[in-house]
Amino acid sequence: MAPTASSPDEQVVIGEEMDHVRLITLNRPKQLNAISPELVSLLASYLEKWEIDDKAELIIIKGAGRAFCAGGDLRVFYDGKKKKDSCLEVVYRYYWLCYHIETYKKTQVALVHGISMGGGAALMVPMKFSVVTEKTVFATPEASFGFHTDCGFSYRHSRLPGHLGEFLALTGARLNGKELVAAGLATHFVSSEKIVELEKRLISLNSGDENAVRSVIEEFSSEVKPDEDSILNKQSVIDECFSKNSIEEIIKSLEAEAQKEGNEWIATVLKGMKRTSPTALKIVLRSVREGRNETLSECLKREFRLTMNILRSTISEDMYEGIRALTVDKDNAPKWDPPSLDKVDDRKLDLVFQPFEKNLELQIPESEACRWAGKYENSAYAVPN
Repeated sequence: MAPTASSPDEQVVIGEEMDHVRLITLNRPKQLNAISPELVSLLASYLEKWEIDDKAELIIIKGAGRAFCAGGDLRVFYDGKKKKDSCLEVVYRYYWLCYHIETYKKTQVALVHGISMGGGAALMVPMKFSVVTEKTVFATPEASFGFHTDCGFSYRHSRLPGHLGEFLALTGARLNGKELVAAGLATHFVSSEKIVELEKRLISLNSGDENAVRSVIEEFSSEVKPDEDSILNKQSVIDECFSKNSIEEIIKSLEAEAQKEGNEWIATVLKGMKRTSPTALKIVLRSVREGRNETLSECLKREFRLTMNILRSTISEDMYEGIRALTVDKDNAPKWDPPSLDKVDDRKLDLVFQPFEKNLELQIPESEACRWAGKYENSAYAVPN
Protein backbone atom coordinates (compact mmCIF):
# COMPACT_ATOMS: atom_id res chain seq x y z
CA MET A 1 0.00 0.00 0.00
CA ALA A 2 2.87 2.38 -0.72
CA PRO A 3 1.49 5.78 -1.79
CA THR A 4 2.29 7.36 -5.10
CA ALA A 5 2.30 11.12 -5.08
CA SER A 6 3.55 14.21 -6.81
CA SER A 7 6.29 16.21 -5.10
CA PRO A 8 4.79 18.34 -2.30
CA ASP A 9 7.12 21.16 -3.41
CA GLU A 10 5.47 21.30 -6.81
CA GLN A 11 1.81 20.52 -6.26
CA VAL A 12 -0.85 22.69 -4.64
CA VAL A 13 -2.93 19.50 -4.49
CA ILE A 14 -1.25 16.25 -3.50
CA GLY A 15 -2.94 13.05 -4.63
CA GLU A 16 -1.92 9.76 -3.06
CA GLU A 17 -3.03 6.27 -4.11
CA MET A 18 -3.00 3.55 -1.44
CA ASP A 19 -4.61 0.35 -2.67
CA HIS A 20 -8.37 1.11 -2.51
CA VAL A 21 -7.92 4.50 -0.77
CA ARG A 22 -7.21 7.85 -2.40
CA LEU A 23 -5.99 10.76 -0.29
CA ILE A 24 -6.21 14.39 -1.42
CA THR A 25 -4.31 17.08 0.47
CA LEU A 26 -4.94 20.73 -0.37
CA ASN A 27 -1.41 22.07 -0.16
CA ARG A 28 -1.39 25.87 -0.04
CA PRO A 29 -0.99 26.28 3.74
CA LYS A 30 0.38 29.83 3.60
CA GLN A 31 -2.70 30.87 1.64
CA LEU A 32 -5.01 28.84 3.92
CA ASN A 33 -5.49 26.45 0.98
CA ALA A 34 -7.47 29.09 -0.88
CA ILE A 35 -8.90 28.05 -4.24
CA SER A 36 -6.59 28.95 -7.13
CA PRO A 37 -6.79 28.05 -10.84
CA GLU A 38 -4.12 25.37 -10.42
CA LEU A 39 -5.80 23.89 -7.35
CA VAL A 40 -9.12 23.55 -9.19
CA SER A 41 -7.48 21.95 -12.22
CA LEU A 42 -5.58 19.37 -10.17
CA LEU A 43 -8.52 18.59 -7.90
CA ALA A 44 -10.82 18.01 -10.87
CA SER A 45 -8.33 15.73 -12.61
CA TYR A 46 -7.90 13.56 -9.51
CA LEU A 47 -11.62 13.29 -8.83
CA GLU A 48 -12.50 12.41 -12.41
CA LYS A 49 -9.71 9.85 -12.64
CA TRP A 50 -10.66 8.15 -9.39
CA GLU A 51 -14.41 8.10 -9.93
CA ILE A 52 -13.96 5.92 -13.01
CA ASP A 53 -11.17 3.83 -11.43
CA ASP A 54 -12.71 0.58 -10.19
CA LYS A 55 -9.90 0.13 -7.69
CA ALA A 56 -10.54 3.48 -6.01
CA GLU A 57 -13.24 3.05 -3.36
CA LEU A 58 -12.64 5.66 -0.65
CA ILE A 59 -11.65 9.30 -1.23
CA ILE A 60 -10.31 11.28 1.74
CA ILE A 61 -9.73 15.03 1.49
CA LYS A 62 -7.92 17.23 4.00
CA GLY A 63 -6.05 20.51 4.16
CA ALA A 64 -2.40 21.14 5.00
CA GLY A 65 -1.68 23.52 7.88
CA ARG A 66 -4.29 25.29 9.99
CA ALA A 67 -6.99 25.52 7.35
CA PHE A 68 -9.09 23.07 5.39
CA CYS A 69 -9.92 25.59 2.66
CA ALA A 70 -10.55 29.29 3.17
CA GLY A 71 -12.49 29.69 -0.09
CA GLY A 72 -11.64 31.62 -3.24
CA ASP A 73 -8.40 33.55 -3.56
CA LEU A 74 -9.75 37.09 -3.42
CA ARG A 75 -6.59 38.67 -4.79
CA VAL A 76 -7.02 36.61 -7.96
CA PHE A 77 -10.47 38.15 -8.38
CA TYR A 78 -9.27 41.65 -7.53
CA ASP A 79 -6.32 41.56 -9.90
CA GLY A 80 -8.63 40.14 -12.58
CA LYS A 81 -10.47 43.44 -12.80
CA LYS A 82 -7.71 44.76 -15.05
CA LYS A 83 -8.54 42.24 -17.77
CA LYS A 84 -12.07 41.36 -18.85
CA ASP A 85 -13.17 37.85 -17.90
CA SER A 86 -9.70 36.90 -16.67
CA CYS A 87 -11.30 34.77 -13.91
CA LEU A 88 -13.93 33.17 -16.13
CA GLU A 89 -12.04 29.92 -16.60
CA VAL A 90 -11.45 29.20 -12.90
CA VAL A 91 -15.02 30.19 -12.00
CA TYR A 92 -16.45 27.93 -14.70
CA ARG A 93 -14.20 25.02 -13.73
CA TYR A 94 -14.97 25.25 -10.03
CA TYR A 95 -18.76 25.59 -10.33
CA TRP A 96 -18.75 22.70 -12.79
CA LEU A 97 -16.65 20.72 -10.30
CA CYS A 98 -19.05 21.60 -7.46
CA TYR A 99 -21.75 19.65 -9.28
CA HIS A 100 -19.51 16.58 -9.47
CA ILE A 101 -18.48 16.87 -5.83
CA GLU A 102 -22.13 16.97 -4.78
CA THR A 103 -23.01 13.96 -6.95
CA TYR A 104 -19.79 11.95 -6.63
CA LYS A 105 -20.11 8.18 -7.04
CA LYS A 106 -17.46 7.04 -4.57
CA THR A 107 -17.51 7.28 -0.78
CA GLN A 108 -15.94 10.57 0.33
CA VAL A 109 -14.66 11.68 3.72
CA ALA A 110 -13.65 15.27 4.45
CA LEU A 111 -11.37 15.73 7.47
CA VAL A 112 -12.06 19.37 8.28
CA HIS A 113 -9.58 20.58 10.85
CA GLY A 114 -9.52 24.37 10.74
CA ILE A 115 -11.00 27.09 8.52
CA SER A 116 -13.64 26.02 6.01
CA MET A 117 -15.29 29.02 4.41
CA GLY A 118 -17.16 30.04 1.29
CA GLY A 119 -16.26 27.97 -1.73
CA GLY A 120 -13.89 25.95 0.43
CA ALA A 121 -16.85 24.61 2.38
CA ALA A 122 -18.17 23.16 -0.89
CA LEU A 123 -15.42 20.55 -0.40
CA MET A 124 -16.87 19.67 2.99
CA VAL A 125 -20.63 19.99 3.25
CA PRO A 126 -21.68 17.70 0.32
CA MET A 127 -19.48 14.79 1.36
CA LYS A 128 -21.01 11.52 2.49
CA PHE A 129 -18.95 11.97 5.64
CA SER A 130 -17.68 15.34 6.83
CA VAL A 131 -15.69 15.22 10.05
CA VAL A 132 -15.15 18.45 11.99
CA THR A 133 -13.24 19.32 15.16
CA GLU A 134 -13.33 21.98 17.87
CA LYS A 135 -10.98 24.02 15.66
CA THR A 136 -13.28 24.02 12.63
CA VAL A 137 -14.66 27.42 11.63
CA PHE A 138 -17.34 27.68 8.93
CA ALA A 139 -18.91 30.72 7.29
CA THR A 140 -20.29 31.94 3.99
CA PRO A 141 -19.17 35.59 4.27
CA GLU A 142 -19.39 36.61 0.61
CA ALA A 143 -21.96 39.38 1.07
CA SER A 144 -19.59 41.20 3.43
CA PHE A 145 -17.23 41.99 0.55
CA GLY A 146 -19.90 42.67 -2.07
CA PHE A 147 -20.17 39.18 -3.56
CA HIS A 148 -22.88 36.50 -3.29
CA THR A 149 -23.40 33.06 -1.75
CA ASP A 150 -21.99 30.69 -4.37
CA CYS A 151 -20.47 27.23 -5.00
CA GLY A 152 -23.83 25.55 -4.48
CA PHE A 153 -24.68 27.27 -1.22
CA SER A 154 -27.80 28.95 -2.57
CA TYR A 155 -28.96 25.33 -2.85
CA ARG A 156 -27.54 24.16 0.48
CA HIS A 157 -28.59 27.17 2.56
CA SER A 158 -32.09 27.19 1.16
CA ARG A 159 -32.57 23.67 2.55
CA LEU A 160 -31.46 24.36 6.12
CA PRO A 161 -34.07 24.39 8.90
CA GLY A 162 -36.39 27.39 8.82
CA HIS A 163 -34.58 30.50 7.64
CA LEU A 164 -31.17 29.65 9.04
CA GLY A 165 -29.80 29.67 5.49
CA GLU A 166 -30.80 33.27 4.87
CA PHE A 167 -29.27 34.22 8.21
CA LEU A 168 -25.93 32.55 7.42
CA ALA A 169 -25.82 33.95 3.88
CA LEU A 170 -26.72 37.53 4.80
CA THR A 171 -24.67 37.88 7.98
CA GLY A 172 -21.65 35.67 7.30
CA ALA A 173 -22.10 34.30 10.82
CA ARG A 174 -19.55 31.70 11.87
CA LEU A 175 -20.37 28.21 13.07
CA ASN A 176 -18.05 25.97 15.04
CA GLY A 177 -17.71 22.20 14.72
CA LYS A 178 -20.46 21.37 17.18
CA GLU A 179 -22.85 23.76 15.46
CA LEU A 180 -22.06 22.36 12.03
CA VAL A 181 -23.08 18.86 13.12
CA ALA A 182 -26.20 20.17 14.85
CA ALA A 183 -27.20 22.15 11.74
CA GLY A 184 -26.63 19.20 9.43
CA LEU A 185 -23.72 20.83 7.61
CA ALA A 186 -21.31 18.15 8.88
CA THR A 187 -21.85 14.54 9.87
CA HIS A 188 -19.43 13.87 12.75
CA PHE A 189 -17.50 15.68 15.47
CA VAL A 190 -14.08 14.31 16.41
CA SER A 191 -11.67 16.02 18.81
CA SER A 192 -8.60 17.39 17.05
CA GLU A 193 -6.23 15.14 19.01
CA LYS A 194 -7.86 12.10 17.39
CA ILE A 195 -8.02 13.28 13.81
CA VAL A 196 -4.61 11.90 12.72
CA GLU A 197 -5.39 8.48 14.16
CA LEU A 198 -8.80 8.52 12.45
CA GLU A 199 -7.12 9.18 9.11
CA LYS A 200 -4.77 6.23 9.67
CA ARG A 201 -7.67 3.96 10.54
CA LEU A 202 -9.63 4.96 7.45
CA ILE A 203 -6.62 4.27 5.26
CA SER A 204 -6.05 0.88 6.91
CA LEU A 205 -9.74 0.04 6.44
CA ASN A 206 -8.95 0.01 2.72
CA SER A 207 -12.62 0.00 1.73
CA GLY A 208 -15.31 2.35 0.51
CA ASP A 209 -18.13 0.41 2.16
CA GLU A 210 -20.28 3.15 3.70
CA ASN A 211 -21.29 1.16 6.76
CA ALA A 212 -17.68 0.20 7.48
CA VAL A 213 -16.48 3.79 7.03
CA ARG A 214 -19.28 5.09 9.25
CA SER A 215 -18.43 2.55 11.92
CA VAL A 216 -14.80 3.64 12.02
CA ILE A 217 -15.68 7.33 12.21
CA GLU A 218 -18.21 6.71 14.96
CA GLU A 219 -15.52 5.02 17.06
CA PHE A 220 -13.72 8.36 17.18
CA SER A 221 -16.68 10.74 17.22
CA SER A 222 -18.52 12.37 20.09
CA GLU A 223 -22.17 13.29 20.52
CA VAL A 224 -22.44 17.06 20.58
CA LYS A 225 -24.96 19.75 21.20
CA PRO A 226 -24.51 23.48 20.67
CA ASP A 227 -23.39 25.60 23.60
CA GLU A 228 -26.08 27.50 25.46
CA ASP A 229 -25.29 30.79 23.73
CA SER A 230 -25.12 29.25 20.24
CA ILE A 231 -26.89 31.03 17.43
CA LEU A 232 -28.69 27.76 16.73
CA ASN A 233 -30.61 28.31 19.94
CA LYS A 234 -32.00 31.54 18.45
CA GLN A 235 -33.89 29.75 15.67
CA SER A 236 -37.30 31.22 16.56
CA VAL A 237 -35.98 34.79 16.35
CA ILE A 238 -34.05 34.00 13.16
CA ASP A 239 -37.16 32.55 11.56
CA GLU A 240 -39.25 35.53 12.62
CA CYS A 241 -36.83 38.07 11.16
CA PHE A 242 -35.26 36.33 8.17
CA SER A 243 -38.56 35.07 6.78
CA LYS A 244 -39.43 38.60 5.68
CA ASN A 245 -39.68 39.42 1.99
CA SER A 246 -37.03 42.12 1.73
CA ILE A 247 -33.77 43.21 3.34
CA GLU A 248 -35.47 46.36 4.59
CA GLU A 249 -38.15 44.29 6.34
CA ILE A 250 -35.55 41.92 7.78
CA ILE A 251 -33.59 44.79 9.28
CA LYS A 252 -36.75 46.42 10.64
CA SER A 253 -37.77 43.12 12.24
CA LEU A 254 -34.29 42.68 13.75
CA GLU A 255 -34.43 46.19 15.18
CA ALA A 256 -37.75 45.40 16.84
CA GLU A 257 -36.50 42.08 18.25
CA ALA A 258 -33.32 43.75 19.54
CA GLN A 259 -35.43 45.75 22.00
CA LYS A 260 -36.55 42.59 23.78
CA GLU A 261 -34.75 41.19 26.80
CA GLY A 262 -32.22 38.48 25.98
CA ASN A 263 -31.73 39.62 22.39
CA GLU A 264 -28.54 41.61 22.90
CA TRP A 265 -26.83 39.41 20.29
CA ILE A 266 -28.87 41.06 17.55
CA ALA A 267 -26.94 44.33 17.87
CA THR A 268 -23.83 42.70 16.37
CA VAL A 269 -25.91 41.16 13.58
CA LEU A 270 -27.44 44.51 12.70
CA LYS A 271 -24.11 46.29 12.79
CA GLY A 272 -22.65 43.77 10.37
CA MET A 273 -25.57 43.89 7.94
CA LYS A 274 -25.58 47.68 7.91
CA ARG A 275 -21.88 47.66 6.97
CA THR A 276 -22.46 45.19 4.13
CA SER A 277 -22.95 46.11 0.49
CA PRO A 278 -26.67 46.94 0.02
CA THR A 279 -26.54 45.52 -3.51
CA ALA A 280 -24.95 42.28 -2.32
CA LEU A 281 -27.54 41.85 0.42
CA LYS A 282 -30.37 42.09 -2.09
CA ILE A 283 -28.69 39.72 -4.54
CA VAL A 284 -27.98 37.15 -1.81
CA LEU A 285 -31.52 37.15 -0.41
CA ARG A 286 -33.05 36.72 -3.86
CA SER A 287 -30.54 34.00 -4.79
CA VAL A 288 -31.14 31.87 -1.69
CA ARG A 289 -34.90 32.30 -2.01
CA GLU A 290 -34.81 31.19 -5.65
CA GLY A 291 -32.69 28.24 -4.58
CA ARG A 292 -35.58 26.86 -2.53
CA ASN A 293 -37.40 25.90 -5.71
CA GLU A 294 -34.44 24.90 -7.88
CA THR A 295 -32.33 21.81 -8.42
CA LEU A 296 -28.63 21.77 -7.66
CA SER A 297 -27.73 22.25 -11.34
CA GLU A 298 -30.16 25.16 -11.68
CA CYS A 299 -28.63 26.82 -8.62
CA LEU A 300 -25.10 26.42 -9.93
CA LYS A 301 -26.07 27.84 -13.32
CA ARG A 302 -27.65 30.86 -11.65
CA GLU A 303 -24.64 31.32 -9.38
CA PHE A 304 -22.37 31.23 -12.43
CA ARG A 305 -24.41 34.02 -14.06
CA LEU A 306 -24.33 36.09 -10.87
CA THR A 307 -20.58 35.65 -10.47
CA MET A 308 -19.80 36.59 -14.04
CA ASN A 309 -22.06 39.64 -13.90
CA ILE A 310 -20.51 40.74 -10.60
CA LEU A 311 -16.99 40.26 -11.97
CA ARG A 312 -18.02 42.26 -15.03
CA SER A 313 -19.41 45.03 -12.78
CA THR A 314 -22.70 44.79 -14.67
CA ILE A 315 -24.54 46.90 -12.10
CA SER A 316 -21.95 47.62 -9.41
CA GLU A 317 -18.24 47.49 -8.58
CA ASP A 318 -18.94 46.66 -4.95
CA MET A 319 -17.08 43.34 -5.00
CA TYR A 320 -13.83 45.00 -6.04
CA GLU A 321 -14.36 47.74 -3.47
CA GLY A 322 -15.09 45.15 -0.78
CA ILE A 323 -11.95 43.14 -1.54
CA ARG A 324 -9.90 46.36 -1.62
CA ALA A 325 -11.11 47.30 1.84
CA LEU A 326 -10.74 43.79 3.24
CA THR A 327 -7.50 42.45 1.80
CA VAL A 328 -5.70 45.09 -0.28
CA ASP A 329 -5.69 48.38 1.65
CA LYS A 330 -7.16 46.68 4.72
CA ASP A 331 -8.87 49.85 5.89
CA ASN A 332 -12.18 47.98 6.45
CA ALA A 333 -13.98 51.07 5.19
CA PRO A 334 -15.61 50.13 1.87
CA LYS A 335 -17.49 52.82 -0.01
CA TRP A 336 -20.47 51.01 -1.52
CA ASP A 337 -22.21 52.26 -4.65
CA PRO A 338 -25.05 52.76 -4.11
CA PRO A 339 -24.43 53.39 -0.40
CA SER A 340 -27.86 52.48 0.98
CA LEU A 341 -30.68 50.00 0.42
CA ASP A 342 -33.18 52.62 -0.68
CA LYS A 343 -30.90 53.62 -3.56
CA VAL A 344 -30.57 50.08 -4.98
CA ASP A 345 -32.63 49.86 -8.16
CA ASP A 346 -34.47 46.55 -7.98
CA ARG A 347 -34.98 46.62 -11.75
CA LYS A 348 -31.19 46.59 -12.19
CA LEU A 349 -30.96 43.46 -10.06
CA ASP A 350 -32.85 41.63 -12.79
CA LEU A 351 -29.85 42.20 -15.07
CA VAL A 352 -27.51 40.02 -13.01
CA PHE A 353 -30.08 37.22 -12.76
CA GLN A 354 -30.91 37.25 -16.47
CA PRO A 355 -30.16 33.86 -18.13
CA PHE A 356 -27.33 33.79 -20.65
CA GLU A 357 -27.69 32.36 -24.13
CA LYS A 358 -27.86 28.59 -23.78
CA ASN A 359 -24.35 27.93 -25.03
CA LEU A 360 -22.94 30.49 -22.58
CA GLU A 361 -24.53 28.92 -19.51
CA LEU A 362 -22.58 26.65 -17.18
CA GLN A 363 -22.80 23.28 -18.91
CA ILE A 364 -24.00 20.77 -16.31
CA PRO A 365 -24.10 17.14 -17.58
CA GLU A 366 -27.69 16.07 -18.17
CA SER A 367 -27.21 12.30 -18.25
CA GLU A 368 -25.08 9.71 -16.52
CA ALA A 369 -23.74 8.61 -19.90
CA CYS A 370 -22.10 12.02 -20.20
CA ARG A 371 -21.20 12.33 -16.53
CA TRP A 372 -17.98 14.31 -17.04
CA ALA A 373 -19.13 16.30 -20.07
CA GLY A 374 -19.48 20.07 -20.14
CA LYS A 375 -15.86 20.89 -19.34
CA TYR A 376 -14.52 24.36 -19.86
CA GLU A 377 -12.36 23.14 -22.75
CA ASN A 378 -15.50 22.15 -24.63
CA SER A 379 -17.52 25.22 -23.73
CA ALA A 380 -18.22 28.29 -25.84
CA TYR A 381 -15.83 30.21 -23.59
CA ALA A 382 -12.72 28.19 -24.37
CA VAL A 383 -10.12 30.04 -26.37
CA PRO A 384 -8.89 27.97 -29.36
CA ASN A 385 -5.21 27.09 -29.28
